[in-house]
Amino acid sequence: MNLTPSTDTKHSKVALLCVAALGIVFGDIGTSPLYALRECFAGDSIAVTTPNVLGALSLILWSLFIVVSMKYLVFLFKVDNRGEGGILALVTLITSRWHFIIPLGIFGAGLLYGDAIITPAISVLSAIEGINVGTPYCQPYIVPITITVLFMLFFVQKSGTAKIGSVFGFVMIFWFLTLAVLGVCSIVKTPEVLAAVNPYYAIHMLTESYRGSIFILGTVFLAVTGGEVLYADMGHFGKYPIRLNWYFLVFPALLLNYFGQGAFLLRSPGLVENLFYRLAPEGLLYPLVGLATLATVIAAQAVISGMYSLTSQAIQLGFWPRMAIAYTSKDKIGQIYMSGINWVLFTGTVCLVLLFKDSGSLAGAYGSAVSGTMLLTSVIAVFSVPQLWHSKISRFFIFIVLAAFLAVDAVFFFANSYKIMHGGWIPLSLGLFICMLSLVWRQGRALMRDHIIKQTVPMSVFLDSLHLELPLRVRGLAVFLSGNDGVPRVLLHNLKHNKVLHEKTIILKIATHEVPFISAAERAEFCVYDAGLGLYGVTLNYGFCENLDIPDALAQMHNPELDLSKSAISYFLGKESIVFFKRKQKQNMWLWKKKIYHAMSRNAYDITAYYGLPPNQVTEFGIQVEL
Repeated sequence: MNLTPSTDTKHSKVALLCVAALGIVFGDIGTSPLYALRECFAGDSIAVTTPNVLGALSLILWSLFIVVSMKYLVFLFKVDNRGEGGILALVTLITSRWHFIIPLGIFGAGLLYGDAIITPAISVLSAIEGINVGTPYCQPYIVPITITVLFMLFFVQKSGTAKIGSVFGFVMIFWFLTLAVLGVCSIVKTPEVLAAVNPYYAIHMLTESYRGSIFILGTVFLAVTGGEVLYADMGHFGKYPIRLNWYFLVFPALLLNYFGQGAFLLRSPGLVENLFYRLAPEGLLYPLVGLATLATVIAAQAVISGMYSLTSQAIQLGFWPRMAIAYTSKDKIGQIYMSGINWVLFTGTVCLVLLFKDSGSLAGAYGSAVSGTMLLTSVIAVFSVPQLWHSKISRFFIFIVLAAFLAVDAVFFFANSYKIMHGGWIPLSLGLFICMLSLVWRQGRALMRDHIIKQTVPMSVFLDSLHLELPLRVRGLAVFLSGNDGVPRVLLHNLKHNKVLHEKTIILKIATHEVPFISAAERAEFCVYDAGLGLYGVTLNYGFCENLDIPDALAQMHNPELDLSKSAISYFLGKESIVFFKRKQKQNMWLWKKKIYHAMSRNAYDITAYYGLPPNQVTEFGIQVEL
């Protein structure tokens, strides 16, 4: 009997990954046709003439090819951290000698939060505005309908996307096929629009006038804003499914629809408003509005979920204080929900909708944040190249190519700089604010670690003192959390105040590594400090994409010397209380930074719940730390 259906099984898995990737990865870039080409000619900034239409289409085509097809899917997909992509994963590849890279990476991640409040707003608004094509009487209801849709979207986040995630992919398949069909029907009527494939029209448009080229590049950039998401989600689905989707479905469908819109403009130069919906037959307008709304909701969902993952990574890497994380799926590690992030994003998104009121105005604020993140990603990638390619020839070649992409990103960022005065300052300010908070948190944590290390008692000294005067022993297994290799202050406090030492004591250290995942075999490291005293050391290793569950990790160690069942352990934690230095003493951190760090530390999520510890088995000791 032949029991080797491996090829069919492999193909079916790839097919499922492709469908799932369509529902998560391509939502942002896939809904850009709703507004990208329209904004190129909005407000009479650029006349709707044949050379200009062909030039705009040519710029969109070659921008998608250079930025997405080549930069992200070919070259940056080679710059990964064990399969994980995204700007924070990229930062972890840089060696310690490039200290300035970390603030750049944090700032780039902060800009993504600005993108996360704009994307749902502009996407859903642009979809709902399609109602205006059928009747102008619905105009007053567009904003309330948009806010209602956004509220429903953010409200259902707490249920998780595991149940409806599989449906997203099939909806997006239908969406991209619809884009292609609408585009082909329009191109057939005006086939001369295909001349825009020639890059001459793009070059001619850029060289015609300086001011016009800056404006057109800023609006053309709207077509490539989802490129960073492809890179960030590489670890979730793998490189092959994302590339397969892009080259064989998404890219062709987007080009056909953009060219179809261009063909319509050549036939009807005066009908720029709601350009995307002009391609639809009259009887299919409202079904298309419904499909577009669903597609934009999926796009917004992908961005929101991405912010949960990004925040979780930042916490694990020490860039952000602990926050509450709910795991909405037992099977998929990436399915998480963060209530604080969710409602902050909702508030910011609704404020933008109320402030700008239409997607055309909001497009002025869109692009500056994403272009900044793309530029910073290219900068960090250039510095990470020497660590990934050892051959001098390949290293030099890749370096030159990435430098060229860096130049393209710089041009796009400069072209979007004019948007700063038209709303672009909002995501940039948010990015700077998040970057500032993150750097203050890192500096404060570093000072805390230095202070604790200076007061830490070496293990050898501690063991000698126990042998000289053995304290009262009590039955049970105690776990004391430690942040370094010495004796935890919590253990010293317990001996000082309770004057007891458990029969079995574990000094537990949590180590988060700059890799996405740690294998089960490498999870725990065990050592014996003193078998006679029952004193042991355990280090639990985690990647920055993993959730921390201390009781589960200890239970899986199966150590014959210790009873590591979840109910048999007592946990001892230190609750730090920060005391500021007096003003006359030497300042190691500005006072305003200390106050910010103190506020962030005080509002950090409870460490007991964050580590998954059972509350009725935890004892906390208050520890004062001078900062």
